[in-house]
Amino acid sequence: MILGLRTAIYPAPDLAAAKRWYTEILGQPPYFDEPFYVGFAVGGFELGLLPNAQPGTTGPQPLWGVSDIESEYARLIELGASELEPVTAVGEGIKVAAVQDPFGNRFGMIENPLFDPGAVR
Repeated sequence: MILGLRTAIYPAPDLAAAKRWYTEILGQPPYFDEPFYVGFAVGGFELGLLPNAQPGTTGPQPLWGVSDIESEYARLIELGASELEPVTAVGEGIKVAAVQDPFGNRFGMIENPLFDPGAVR
């Protein structure tokens, strides 16, 4: 049985730079920090950095929850991300957007007033 999202892994050929950038955007240091993998705890889920992988913007596309997508999109651009997909309303009050992190990965976001954190298991 699939239990739900646990980890989204991002390729990070320059692990030290990626660790600094993700520490800045997440506002916290990693909880797991080894030369082969760095893991951040994010709202009950994990954002992982993998040094021996190829960055890209295609493939699986996790969306990280935010409370104000316009502000967060602007903040990530200010911190060195590139515009990839603008903030778009998709209905029911839900908005999505994506940036490209400084390492070449797609970093997707969602503002979803219908998300029920109590349903996370």
